[in-house]
Amino acid sequence: MDIKNFKYGEVGLNRFFGSLEAKIMEILWDAEELSIKEVQIRLEKEKQINFNTVMTVMNRLVEKGILQKRSKGRLSLFCPTASKESFIEEQSKRLTENLLDEFGGVIINHMIDAIKEVDQTLLDKLESKLQQLKKDKPS
Repeated sequence: MDIKNFKYGEVGLNRFFGSLEAKIMEILWDAEELSIKEVQIRLEKEKQINFNTVMTVMNRLVEKGILQKRSKGRLSLFCPTASKESFIEEQSKRLTENLLDEFGGVIINHMIDAIKEVDQTLLDKLESKLQQLKKDKPS
């Protein structure tokens, strides 16, 4: 699944999705499989939303490969193609690879600076990972 637009100014899933898409994905990750009507009902706990709007967004998420759809009689059921953790892992890996391809060493320096400012355990994990990479690298 390829997310085309990463939004730096947003937070959480809104970096990858529109706000309604993100809400729908959260609902489906929590429930695993739901109909459009069931998603609409859960969304309406927050505010009124049109069934056709929910249907359109969910079908677009199917087209993007983020949701899958199956029929159960006349009912269409939707579920995520990957867990939330797998989705975030895949998207963050792609983002990192794209940044490294485009900006190389500059991005590595910025990542290390950000890790130092955030958490010592992240820096320890990085150091451990680098040591393992050095061990595994053929001479």
